[in-house]
Amino acid sequence: MTEDARGELLDGRFDYRALKDGRVIVSHYGRPVTTLAGKDAERFLKRAGGLEDHAAQLLMARVTGNFKRGNER
Repeated sequence: MTEDARGELLDGRFDYRALKDGRVIVSHYGRPVTTLAGKDAERFLKRAGGLEDHAAQLLMARVTGNFKRGNER
């Protein structure tokens, strides 16, 4: 997994919620950013279940897609 060199994800800006129908909603500061369904949702829940908070933040940043580059200001 990539590294958070600037410490941007230490504030817990990402969160996720698993729904009863199997979908997972990933939020950034409380606003929904992406929705995972099917195999993607299952894979995400398996990976996120055993991670500590910072590693889970990195995973959620990667899943959202637009937050993984590291060059945005």
